[in-house]
Amino acid sequence: MRSSSDQSNHNVFDFFTGKRLDDARRERFIRISPELDGLEILYANDSDSNKLFSLKILCWALRENGEVVGLVPWLNNIVACPEINDPLNGKFEGYYDPGLEEIFHHAPIHKIVELESAAEYYESSADSPDAIVQEIPDTIGTHAVLSKRGSHSLTLSEVVSWRLHFDGSISGMLVDPEQVASTPVLPGDSCLFAADTCDSFRYYFQHQIANKIKSQDPEAMAAISALVDEGS
Repeated sequence: MRSSSDQSNHNVFDFFTGKRLDDARRERFIRISPELDGLEILYANDSDSNKLFSLKILCWALRENGEVVGLVPWLNNIVACPEINDPLNGKFEGYYDPGLEEIFHHAPIHKIVELESAAEYYESSADSPDAIVQEIPDTIGTHAVLSKRGSHSLTLSEVVSWRLHFDGSISGMLVDPEQVASTPVLPGDSCLFAADTCDSFRYYFQHQIANKIKSQDPEAMAAISALVDEGS
């Protein structure tokens, strides 16, 4: 039987997503697992209707409702692959295994089994929504672009790890150089801080774009400058 408080929550909708609050809570991520076999996401956008683009998947995530999805750093957040969106109407087209050259639309069964087993074994509770449930290393060369508002200078900072919090949010962790006590810096080190707590944080990029920015590639610099100006 549904309690009166549950029934009340069932009829309350989130202003921004339009979803019921209890449905939204059940979509929170409760466990993550790194993608170690090079699987990718395929997406299309309005820049070229006949072309598909790809990004490496960072990890797979289990939602409280039992769904398993791939996650990628996307603009200024980390998002579920089926939910990507961008200014050019980015649209999820499927997952891709470049080794087998196969396209599929659901999480691999071995990742589902791994996540479900781990979630059952490490069933967690916490007193605070931001309590750390897991921390995994970044394995795809993600960089954060930092730029103070009103400034045209950019700083690229490597993402060392990703922290899953009890409320389901995931934070990319960057190094504070002034706090480094020993090297190499590893996940969990005290010198790490969440990118989304930094006022100058703008976007995440995988290593291919980050390397183009580092080499001052004209097209990459023009694109990132436009994004930074738009977000200022």
